[in-house]
Amino acid sequence: MLTVNTLNHFYGGSHTLWDVQLSVAAGSRMCLMGRNGVGKTTLLKCIMGLHPSSSGSITFDGTDLTKCRAEERARLGIGYVPQGREIFSHLTVEENLRIGLRVRKNGTKVIPERIFQLFPILKQMMKRRGGDLSGGQQQQLAIGRALVLEPKMLILDEPTEGIQPNIVHEIGDILLRLNKEEKLTVLLIEQKLPFARRVASEFCILDKGRRVAAGAIDELTEDVVRSHLSV
Repeated sequence: MLTVNTLNHFYGGSHTLWDVQLSVAAGSRMCLMGRNGVGKTTLLKCIMGLHPSSSGSITFDGTDLTKCRAEERARLGIGYVPQGREIFSHLTVEENLRIGLRVRKNGTKVIPERIFQLFPILKQMMKRRGGDLSGGQQQQLAIGRALVLEPKMLILDEPTEGIQPNIVHEIGDILLRLNKEEKLTVLLIEQKLPFARRVASEFCILDKGRRVAAGAIDELTEDVVRSHLSV
């Protein structure tokens, strides 16, 4: 479904991504891993069109994304939950969710009921401002906003960061449920090994902007962790 081929990215004079290769099959759950500052978020932003790639290609569902604007990539079926959630704190929960409707192809103005089945708390708090929600509730809102698009792929940047354990477990349950019931493809950055091992079907590790290991999640052995993830 998603193929990143020999992708390079520069930030000023720094070469941040080096010939990165990444393949995410339809229906899979890929976890992008690595120590802090190795290029994980940069890679996701290149995929989403928020950072320009210097060379290489990105293909989604048969479409070359290289010259597509970020909103066009969303219309193709990619939902994105950025690091830090980036909800609109001064807008209500309902208004945050409706923002996601703007890029839907069919022009619907109705928030899918599925969002409230997955996150009942959002229906209870529709008129509350996003900034008044707890961190876990804000993360649920950010995921719900991305799911409003009814995407083929959901990309999440550290969805468990700063979230209480019960909400972390709930988010894992929802990602597995969406993957199983709706065949939603998932690509996420995650630092918590237990969560990654529970939710992901495959992994890819970056180190200093290069891919250094990849495979099925059961191949994420302690030796691999010590070599590439331990601080």
